[in-house]
Amino acid sequence: MKLTFLGTGSSSGTPVPGCRCKVCRSGSGKNRRLRPSVIFEVRGKRLLIDTPPELRLQLVAHDVDRIDALFFTHCHADHVYGLDDIRFFSRDRRLPVYGDVRTLAEIRAIFPYVFKKTARAGGKPRLRLKGVHGPFSWNGIPITPVPVFHGNRKIIGYRIGSAAYVPDCSRIPAASFRLLSGLKLLVLDALRETPHPTHFSLRESLEAAGKIGAARTLFTHLGHEMDYFTVNRRLPQGVQLAFDGLSVALRKDDMA
Repeated sequence: MKLTFLGTGSSSGTPVPGCRCKVCRSGSGKNRRLRPSVIFEVRGKRLLIDTPPELRLQLVAHDVDRIDALFFTHCHADHVYGLDDIRFFSRDRRLPVYGDVRTLAEIRAIFPYVFKKTARAGGKPRLRLKGVHGPFSWNGIPITPVPVFHGNRKIIGYRIGSAAYVPDCSRIPAASFRLLSGLKLLVLDALRETPHPTHFSLRESLEAAGKIGAARTLFTHLGHEMDYFTVNRRLPQGVQLAFDGLSVALRKDDMA
């Protein structure tokens, strides 16, 4: 199993337009962040989580030539507004798309043309929406939705084998902590150092990561206040900031 970060930024991305802060002016690629998305490659299948506005650029940069399934965490602009770029991977079939009922309903409302009958020549994604209500198996791959709170809204992250992806989070319910036990890899929201009403601060992320106890933790959905090098020097062993293009390989037995 391999996890590749297509984007690790916040809803603004980094650099932020018009900003002159140290991180936005940084010359390092590790401080240049597109909106958040990842690809899991598992048992020969590619699972994409979320479709940010820069999705086409992300897919081209990583030479992605196939997507087998699409998963949504929630319906906010930085996670869904690149959906139209999925049409290149659904010409010959309807792509299975997973998300909670509210998210799928909102996607229907935002992209009505996708779900209307149009001329065959019209380019649009061909999707098969599937509501997520609990753990399930897709092509023999165990998928567990992990309910968390993003401010007052309940959304979902995903556990795939012994890896979990939770990009937008301000509170993890007790039952979801149990779903995250025994992880080899945890990817968790860590927007900035100061508190935020709908995202974990760095301190809150470290507290949650310590409670979960994954072998390795990577923070994502990073705001432009988070300098990759400065913050990483202060993080404990086994915990790092992710960056765009980072790939992490897990062994076959980590699918258990």
